[in-house]
Amino acid sequence: MSDTATILFVCVHNAGRSQMAAGYARALGGERVRVLSGGSAPGDALNPMAVAAMAEEGIDISAEVPQLLLTDDVRASDAVITMGCGDACPIFPGKRYEDWELTDPAGKGLDDVRPIRDDIKARVTTLLRELGVEA
Repeated sequence: MSDTATILFVCVHNAGRSQMAAGYARALGGERVRVLSGGSAPGDALNPMAVAAMAEEGIDISAEVPQLLLTDDVRASDAVITMGCGDACPIFPGKRYEDWELTDPAGKGLDDVRPIRDDIKARVTTLLRELGVEA
């Protein structure tokens, strides 16, 4: 692997879970990680509760925009982390794939989103360590 690990976070709408994971990876990995995210059916805007939950951690994801999952992003990634996108993610041999079973924060209040956020932070921290990107 190069000096910089590339991680792709994928969920259906690219509006909550994958955006929170991407925010943590950028904040914790800094310049040692390239972070991509996408969705199989991108939403129109980020989940405001995900934005608020991340703001509590000092991470601003409010300027992010849901993006369509691109095959080239999968191809370029060292690790592909899916979160409930099912079979929508293309598979390339030699890539590291993980499917994180996480509750969808859509329609939930801040008190319900915080534990999802905290679970994502723990998983991202472990992933970065395993990829040799110390948080």
